[in-house]
Amino acid sequence: MTSRNLISLVLSAAIVLGGTAAHGQSTTLLSKGDMTYQGSFHLPAVSGDGFTYGGYGLAFNSANNSLFIVGNVNDQQTAEISIPAIGGTATVLQPLADSTGGKLGSIGSGQVRIGGNLVYNNRLYTTAFVYYDASGSQTLSHFNRSTSLSTSGVTGPYRVGSLGAGFYSGYMTTIPSDWQAKLGAPALTGNCCLSIISRTSYGPSVSAWNPANTSVNAQTLVMYDQSHQTLGTYGASGSNPVFNGTTRITGIFFPPGTASVLFFGSTGTGNYCYGEASTCGDPTNNWKGEHAYPYVAYIWAYNANDLAAVRAGTKQPYEVTPYATWQLGEFTGMGADFSTGGAAFDPATGRVYFSQIGADGALPLIRVYKVAGSTSGTSSPAPIPDPPTNVQVQ
Repeated sequence: MTSRNLISLVLSAAIVLGGTAAHGQSTTLLSKGDMTYQGSFHLPAVSGDGFTYGGYGLAFNSANNSLFIVGNVNDQQTAEISIPAIGGTATVLQPLADSTGGKLGSIGSGQVRIGGNLVYNNRLYTTAFVYYDASGSQTLSHFNRSTSLSTSGVTGPYRVGSLGAGFYSGYMTTIPSDWQAKLGAPALTGNCCLSIISRTSYGPSVSAWNPANTSVNAQTLVMYDQSHQTLGTYGASGSNPVFNGTTRITGIFFPPGTASVLFFGSTGTGNYCYGEASTCGDPTNNWKGEHAYPYVAYIWAYNANDLAAVRAGTKQPYEVTPYATWQLGEFTGMGADFSTGGAAFDPATGRVYFSQIGADGALPLIRVYKVAGSTSGTSSPAPIPDPPTNVQVQ
């Protein structure tokens, strides 16, 4: 067989497999047109502060076809809610409770916030970060517990990576089974763009991580530290929605059947300005600080092959950049600073759930999109080899 015929045979096989390479991994890269807006649903009003000005830490629970969600930002309590029909109102399956069992404050001093939730092997994993970690000293970030919020027994907080917690203490998602060996773990964890940005990433960051292992096991796959501001220089004038001082990233999902790792958050699309809102021309936020009005919900799309190259040692984490970015135009009334909450993906239906803070009066609104081409990805994972030792993250 000639080399030309062999190449033709390989390409034909990839087409038959529906965008899947010969080694079993999908080659499909999603674009804006692959995410179709389905509509939204409401959260119920409950006693006390309830879900007002909450909506962070979304996590899909396949056991109940439900979502875990963090309520009022000052209370930092978590509930489980049903997923109603589009346009409907969720019901509370488990009322708001402290999912960390009173341990939230043990990660550091000052105000502490939950960064994300993840259901993995019938356990609920929770991350948390010190809101204003001026010393950059936080190292502990993860907890895990039963998905029953009324039972006792919380493991953590514990450290998952060798960097500071500002690189791990936010959003989480599982890795499709066909990518686990290449990325070195069954899940991803990361964070970005926190106050005191020198202790976190200047743009999306994520590490491969095994939730079942409470030792330091996370390997950084994408990150931009202070010395490697690849996506844009912090505080630079002009318009750069991919990264500026108003950029916030609060969710991540990796649809099976694709090679796309998608980060979700908000960012300013106007000229960056630090100062009074009136001076910076920002009608949505009337405090002194960082502005880049107008603000939009945003997707940062990364090719999983680039993340695999970092694990293989052929790229550095700060050399990886998005292959595409796009706005989610259905989000209206966006302001700066955590207007977007979490993201949660249901691989069985291809639906992704996003929360928009304060979009339903004081309550969050859950917006629903259908991701084209996603499959459930139920094949058994391949063995995960040891990573190389030549990847630098300093």
